[in-house]
Amino acid sequence: MPTLYAQAESNIRKTWLYLTFFLLFIIGIGWIISYFLQEPAILYGAVIFSILMNFFSYWFSDKLVLAISGARLIEKKDNPELYRLVENLCITAGLPLPKIYIINEAQPNAFATGRNQKNAVIAVTQGLLDRLERSELEGVIAHELAHIGNRDMLLATILVILVGIVVILTDFFFRMAFWGGSGRRRAGRTSGAMGLITILIALLLAILAPLFATLIRLAISRKREFLADASGALLTRYPEGLVRALEKISQASQPLRVATDATAHLFIANPFRSEEKKSWLHKLFLTHPPIEERVKALRGMRI
Repeated sequence: MPTLYAQAESNIRKTWLYLTFFLLFIIGIGWIISYFLQEPAILYGAVIFSILMNFFSYWFSDKLVLAISGARLIEKKDNPELYRLVENLCITAGLPLPKIYIINEAQPNAFATGRNQKNAVIAVTQGLLDRLERSELEGVIAHELAHIGNRDMLLATILVILVGIVVILTDFFFRMAFWGGSGRRRAGRTSGAMGLITILIALLLAILAPLFATLIRLAISRKREFLADASGALLTRYPEGLVRALEKISQASQPLRVATDATAHLFIANPFRSEEKKSWLHKLFLTHPPIEERVKALRGMRI
């Protein structure tokens, strides 16, 4: 039976494999578009624009998420037990103490965000504090600290940038294929059979490339959840605490009113409980692995 260390290492390898394939996929799209349009300078501009567009979200995404969630910053005097729990786990993990927020919602859930370890925050719902026992709450906090320690917020930002690049490039190619300027040289390139082929390729890329890029991003997101589970269990040395927490979280029926499609992936479990389905096709579009699979992976590992 594999250890939690082996499980964590396996998920890291799979993450880098997916990420490498993602980069090769984008390079391939860029080559195809450059070949047909012969305008590499415009493509470079599109990539730079996408990076600059996401630079803002990288620096300010934590503030936006906290504002959307209605999270309230607390100090040690507001909840000494929670504060000490986070503090002790941070000492064990060798991480700076993040800012701690509470969301006034009944659904048990939590998330971590922030651009790096020194600027990280952890937010938990009031429902999580009310429903979980100490060992279970410790498992959840350890999971969120694992996201911080594994730099998953930075990876998520990179993935958003990569998906944005794919969308911009394919949209640009699609528009140029149909409305490709008035120059004689371009008109000659896009006339006749070659023009039809260019339009068909542009149409396929515009439909399939963003979808495929999104599927890769979601696959990486799910692997990072498995990795955070394993890393959190290693931190507490008690996987059963996180297992019981995940089971309680999955059984809660309360809606999380502050959750949106843009923030759902941050939480430890999918806040939209009605969308937890079992079909393989639906699983491709999930931001989180099903709770049952996460519990099985944790209970199948030993430290």
